[in-house]
Amino acid sequence: MAKTKKPPRWYFSLRSPYSWFAYRELTERYPDVADGLEWIPFWEPDDLTQKLLDEADVELPIVPMSRAKNFYILQDTARLSKARGLKMTWPIDKDPNWEVSHLAYLVAAREGHGRAFVEHTYRARWEESRDITKRETIAEIAGQIGLSPQLLADAADDPAVRDEGVQCLISSYKDGLFGVPFFVHGRDKYFGVDRLRPYVAAFRGQDIEEVERSWQDYDELPRFSAPGGDTGHAGGCG
Repeated sequence: MAKTKKPPRWYFSLRSPYSWFAYRELTERYPDVADGLEWIPFWEPDDLTQKLLDEADVELPIVPMSRAKNFYILQDTARLSKARGLKMTWPIDKDPNWEVSHLAYLVAAREGHGRAFVEHTYRARWEESRDITKRETIAEIAGQIGLSPQLLADAADDPAVRDEGVQCLISSYKDGLFGVPFFVHGRDKYFGVDRLRPYVAAFRGQDIEEVERSWQDYDELPRFSAPGGDTGHAGGCG
């Protein structure tokens, strides 16, 4: 029996500023691509999720971030947000549990409001400097998009949702993810917001030149640059 072909997909993190940039570009510039992708969240697991990953013999590419890299990312995201005309804030994460927001996304997606949840959560984190690892923040976002605050705020307590989240992380491992945003089309992989245009070309079956002609470059961004993305880490880039 022939293998079922996997759909094109992208891995995003609500924690990552580079995923936020990619989200904005996908939805604003390439809505057809955004609509045709499978959206899969990626995050740094808590102890319970890590135990389930260990049982599945899955090791995620999460490593400590150096001080130098942390300062670089602060500078880099300041440049990229300015070039995009975005007023960006840097929240302070105190003892974060990333299951709270990312598993809430899975519930929101199940209810048909996944994209709205992502929009409101990115806004809360990167424009309002709010702590999206707090259940009260997620409860408020749930109310804003017409969902049960308790249902989303307590998503991490639901064993079935937890298992679904583990499958997302296992999928990232099988796809060879090493950072976000991470795009997959067939056997081809693209890392970083700066590789979005080549990915769009692959998705649409177009030449990169055709995609470039429809692109209005940001003032301070080179045509091609080093990948802008978050590699796995244990903390430091928000």
